Amino acid sequence: MSGIYLHIPFCKRKCIYCDFYSTTESKWRADFVQALCKEIAYRKDYLAGQPVRSIYFGGGTPSQLTEEDFGVIFHTLQSYYTWIEDIEITIEANPDDLNADYLNMLSAFPFNRLSMGVQTFHDYHLQRLNRRHTAQQAIDAYHRCREMGWKNISLDLMYGLPEETEEEWQADLAQMISLRPEHISAYHLIYEEGTPLWEKRKEKKVIEIPEEKSVAFFSLLIDELTKAGYKQYEISNFSLPDKHSRHNSSYWEGLHYLGCGPSAHSYNGVSRLWNVSDVEQYIAGVYTPPMVQEWEGLDFYTRYNERIITSVRTMKGLYLPALQADFGTELYHYCLRMATAAIKAGHLEIKEDYLRLTRAGIFLSDAVMSDLLWV
Repeated sequence: MSGIYLHIPFCKRKCIYCDFYSTTESKWRADFVQALCKEIAYRKDYLAGQPVRSIYFGGGTPSQLTEEDFGVIFHTLQSYYTWIEDIEITIEANPDDLNADYLNMLSAFPFNRLSMGVQTFHDYHLQRLNRRHTAQQAIDAYHRCREMGWKNISLDLMYGLPEETEEEWQADLAQMISLRPEHISAYHLIYEEGTPLWEKRKEKKVIEIPEEKSVAFFSLLIDELTKAGYKQYEISNFSLPDKHSRHNSSYWEGLHYLGCGPSAHSYNGVSRLWNVSDVEQYIAGVYTPPMVQEWEGLDFYTRYNERIITSVRTMKGLYLPALQADFGTELYHYCLRMATAAIKAGHLEIKEDYLRLTRAGIFLSDAVMSDLLWV
């Protein structure tokens, strides 16, 4: 089984916190779509014939594409790849793009999952983040999607915003739970170097909330969503039963995936490959090979480290028999030895052959995982 990720780099405007590659230069859209289809076609052998279980249109803002764009992309995908019968096909979208006409257009294609970037239900915070929708627009778009037949919707929520209060975060959670999406991705705001938000913090135009407040927000997130029937299957991801994201899970399960589009990453088990983060260079490279790409071979110890990071961050945890089978007795015992302190501290536990984070360990996950890595 494998997955395909398509990076659609266009945005009407950029959010101040985002460090994913995107551009507001929509003049490149038509050329980009043709280049994307060309890359999809000529990289058809990358997945070695594995059937595709998920396709994810990410960005950027994929809801900037037109009916004609989706038509040629899906035609290319269906021509060169074998899909499993119950494939998951996700499109990311901004709430203000999802009017009735656009949703009706999307229904003509095999999308069966929608991921909407809500972030917060407070207009003050949305404006500061440079989001282009209001809270009411997000709520209306969600209900419109339901009315038009969407049965698998994921909503993104962000916490730890500058000056955010506990009351605001509680209200965001209550509103989210009342909508009852099948999936919720909840991320703490990160100040990424090179973003406008990073500069605003440097200039003291925004102030990062203290760590103890972040911990309290995260704890409240877990408690409220758990009470509402959501399962935390990964540190930042929650779903109703059997509604986890196949796309996200592919990364944590170590499945192979093909990434097409500028800045998109690919993984085949032994190496990683990623495209240039520039739409003009990307288009030029597709039409006049070689493409501008970077490659990284994954040696034995790097693969071990990646297994630790991708597995331990899930609530299922690291399956120890597979670790021993794949990496040998030495690294297996190394992992157990390095986990001893965290187990004694109550941050890790071994249950049914899985090494996994405890509730207390979730709050210290980066440090706990770091201790298990081979250095």
